[in-house]
Amino acid sequence: MPYPAGHREQVRRKIVESARRLFNRSGFESVSVDSIMAHAGLTRGGFYSYFESKSDLYAEVLGCFFTDPNWKSRWEGVDVDLASPEAGPQIVRAYLSRQHFEDVENSCPMVALPSDVARGDTRVKTAFETVFKAMVNLLGREVKSSSQPRDNTALAIAALCIGGMVVARSMSDRGLGDRLREAATNVALHLGGWAPAKANSLRPKRVRRSNAADAQRRKKTGRAGRKRQN
Repeated sequence: MPYPAGHREQVRRKIVESARRLFNRSGFESVSVDSIMAHAGLTRGGFYSYFESKSDLYAEVLGCFFTDPNWKSRWEGVDVDLASPEAGPQIVRAYLSRQHFEDVENSCPMVALPSDVARGDTRVKTAFETVFKAMVNLLGREVKSSSQPRDNTALAIAALCIGGMVVARSMSDRGLGDRLREAATNVALHLGGWAPAKANSLRPKRVRRSNAADAQRRKKTGRAGRKRQN
């Protein structure tokens, strides 16, 4: 019985999605073809009818929301409309957002895999470069600052976004990582001539006490102070 129309493309997408998650989580070298196919619910034998090698698959996994429309809703609460005149600042805020920081499996591969790319072959490096150039082109389209050529400004903003997230993820001190993302975001937005980001969009949400709880705490503190005076 023949497969329904679109079956092959669906299987290919499942393999790419499985590889993206596993590569982001564990890196290229630590992930086998067997584990990629098992995670996708498929058998190893079918892999080579879709990809020549793991490197071939890796090059395809390097896509991001700059080149893959299915990325647009990948981070909950983060919206990027690439057709919007505000696409530049949206990209910066999304890339350095708390949601992107926390969702490792759904990271842009340019954040999770740069060291693997540096050790990779020409095909992998070309794929990385293609995605990076797409990011730079989108940012450069919206740059408002004219202190230097737009392309140079966009290159610097892209490097701040990618490098900022890489370093933030490397910190054991979460507070320092949050400060780093906030600083990188605001510098990138300043370079582009865009409005600064709101701090609460970058930092983890904190539980705040209610007004009643604050009043009760102040009341107890006041009683303790009077007892000490007595």
